[in-house]
Amino acid sequence: MTLRLYDTNTRSIRDFTPLRPGQASIYLCGPTVQAPPHVGHVRSMVNFDILRRWLERGGHRVTFCQNITDIEDKVLARAGQEGVPFWVVAQRNERAFAEAYDALGCQPPTVAPRASGHVPEMITLIRRLVDRGHAYPAGGDVYFDVSSWPEYGTLSGQRPDQMHASEEHLEPAKRRPEDFTLWKGAKPGEPFWDTPWGPGRPGWHLECSAMAERYLGPAFDIHGGGLDLVFPHHENEIAQSEAAGDPFASYWLHNGLVTLAGEKMSKSLGNSLLVTRVCQRVRPVELRYFLGAAHYRSTIEYSEEALAEAVAAYRRLEGFIRRAAERVGEPSPAGLVPEPFAQAMDDDLGVPQALAVVHNAVRQGNTALADGDHATVGRTAAEVRTMLGVLGLDPFSPAWRERRETGLREVVDALVSVALEQRTAARARRDYAAADAIRDRLAAAGVLVEDTPDGPRWTLRDEV
Repeated sequence: MTLRLYDTNTRSIRDFTPLRPGQASIYLCGPTVQAPPHVGHVRSMVNFDILRRWLERGGHRVTFCQNITDIEDKVLARAGQEGVPFWVVAQRNERAFAEAYDALGCQPPTVAPRASGHVPEMITLIRRLVDRGHAYPAGGDVYFDVSSWPEYGTLSGQRPDQMHASEEHLEPAKRRPEDFTLWKGAKPGEPFWDTPWGPGRPGWHLECSAMAERYLGPAFDIHGGGLDLVFPHHENEIAQSEAAGDPFASYWLHNGLVTLAGEKMSKSLGNSLLVTRVCQRVRPVELRYFLGAAHYRSTIEYSEEALAEAVAAYRRLEGFIRRAAERVGEPSPAGLVPEPFAQAMDDDLGVPQALAVVHNAVRQGNTALADGDHATVGRTAAEVRTMLGVLGLDPFSPAWRERRETGLREVVDALVSVALEQRTAARARRDYAAADAIRDRLAAAGVLVEDTPDGPRWTLRDEV
């Protein structure tokens, strides 16, 4: 089968035909870094990481660009509250996002440009729009003239004359309420750059168009982001880029949102679940399973019960792989994925159906384990590892293996520390027999204890 993807712009599932054979270019709208990431923020990256892995599995060389929005009203507001430069807030939270993506096993972007580093490209784009009659300066700002672009509203299905007023629409310098800001005139205390239209800073929508063109060219394959970005952000991106003469994106993909009690997960609702906090309750790979198991276009309703179900489901898959490894040796990933799995993934990234194939294979593998059918166990485990690898969930992949071993070392350290405290207490009360017994039991488990002037020190026998 050919990979088919749902294109928001045409409201249809289309065969994926890249602009350049054997290559695929993706622009994913990245985070606005005014605060650390919650679970809703990282779903998009997990979904598009799966898309990227599947494209690479199909032989495509993927260029993956995910921007960092570090110049934006929310970032500046947070910096003002803290009394620090905007870049202090931005870089702190940019690191938090990068750490969250890495924790969830997402491959790093090919390039992750910051908006603040691409103002010259933005000024050039505004100049093109002004020269073509699609933008106009007014009162120190520059606005896009929506009436100059008849296709405006195609992506979202909204008509300009039916759009609701917002705070931005109330700017008195605008010709029409629906016109949107490309450049914001300088305000006291805010960072600014000099332009032919006066000092100021870029508008949010302009930033992505300029960075996408800079790194992927005037035409590229896939533009992605959360469903909440369709309007106005992506609608405005299309308008300004195409009005400037760029073909822009061939396909528009949007992932569904993560909700809590039926509402979009957001900081403004006070219902955020920080990734760092969730990963204290479940392993990162289990959170990845939770976020990636649903179809990317569906809504995920977060609850502790739903998360627990995902954890149990992943552990069933992981348990089979580890039992198979104990029985027949660590399986190597198979060369090809099973055809039903590939068909599911080619059908608009049908991860739920693909996971059904994985779970069915695990059931067959467990039966083979019970029957002592080692040949079937080895073959099935290899297929399961391959399919989980496509989804970024292979428990024997270097990233997850290293984290699991690190976690086990922490558990061992905690347990040995308890035993050594008991041994120290036994020696303090001169119960040397009990102290020696504890040391002997640790030695039998492969933990060697050495008494030093600074207290007992332990090592694993395999590390000596």
